[in-house]
Formats: sequence, structure tokens, C-alpha cells
Amino acid sequence: MTSTPLARARLTGLSFLGAGILFVLYPIVRPYSDETSLSGAAAMASPAWMAAHLFAVAGFVLLALGVLGLHLLLDPVLGRPLALRAAVVTWVGAGLTLPYYGAEVFGLNVIAARAVRDGDASLLALADEFRFGPAAATMFVAGLALLGVGTALAAVAAGRSGLLPRWSAAPLAAGFLLFIPQFFGTPAIRVAHGVLIALGAVWLAVALWRLGRRSFSLAA
Repeated sequence: MTSTPLARARLTGLSFLGAGILFVLYPIVRPYSDETSLSGAAAMASPAWMAAHLFAVAGFVLLALGVLGLHLLLDPVLGRPLALRAAVVTWVGAGLTLPYYGAEVFGLNVIAARAVRDGDASLLALADEFRFGPAAATMFVAGLALLGVGTALAAVAAGRSGLLPRWSAAPLAAGFLLFIPQFFGTPAIRVAHGVLIALGAVWLAVALWRLGRRSFSLAA
């Protein structure tokens, strides 16, 4: 008797579930305001700003771990490294995305706190210099695009495996394919996007837990 398939499926499901929860907390907790004003500076200097972006950072890490878990579960069944490709692309995407989020968490927070302390909203121009700098913006967009591709490949692997429901990973992949466009939406749209990712993560997590129970029963 072995509990390895059960434990692996459960851990993979928990990784996706945790990522989903964090990605819905991210837009809910994040403060929204005019980021060229002192009220915007106060928002970026707030603990809520740091917490929201740290939720996203942790969410990207858990997403990458979840896709790695899918590779370990599905590729032996598929007989080809489709989920491994998904994991590699997702990890590269997360690696390119996280430095930008690190600057949003810490760098912008420090700039905004100084703007509030000095009463000088013009300091917030430094935030735009970072956000729209060629190197930073290119890495960020490339990273998010690769995350969309990686989760789409993971959805294809899940659908072809015969172990998981055909569309079990599709909503999660849709959420990450829409990650770049949602930045241009209203706060309500951004929250709705987080809910889409959370629902997709829950659906996939439930499918993985059911797979784990079936695998454990067969191995017993």
C-alpha cells in the first residue's frame, strides 16, 4: 500500500487552492486611488498595499509549485513531457514577473511614504519611471505572457490525461491568459478576475483530490 499518489495529488491541489485564494485577496485588499495624488501616495504607503502585492507574490510561487505537481502526476500517464513543458514555461514566467512585484511591494511603498512625509506628490513620478521603464516593463509583460502560456499548456495536459475532467484546468488558464488585460479594467473587473482565478483553482483542486483518492484506492 502506498500513499504517494494521494499525497502528491493533495499537495498539488492545495498549491492551486492556495494560489486561487491569494489571487482573489490581491485585488480585494489592494487600495485603489489616483496614484498621481497624495491620496494615492497614502494608499501605496499603506500596509494594505504591501499585503496585497505580497499575496500576489506568494500566489505566483504556489501556482508554479502546482504546475510542477501536475507534471509529476500526469506526464508518466501521458508518456510525453507535456506538463513538464508547462512547468518550465510557468517557472520562467514567474521568475520574470516576481522582480516587478518586488519593486511594487517595497520600492513603491518607500517612494510613496516619502511623498506622504514631504507632502510632495511629484515624487510619485518615480513610480512611473520604474513601472514603464523599458527593461522592467518588458520583463513584466513577458513574464505574465509566459504564465498564460504555461497554464494553457497545463490545461491541455490535464485535458489529454484521461485522469482529470477535460476542462478542469481551463478556467484557471483563462484567468492567467487575461492577467495583462485586467490591469486596464476597473477595480470591480480586477476583483472579478481574481474570482475567476479562484474558482478555476478550486475546480482543479477538487479534481486533483478526487484523482488522489482514486489512485490511492487502486494502489491499496
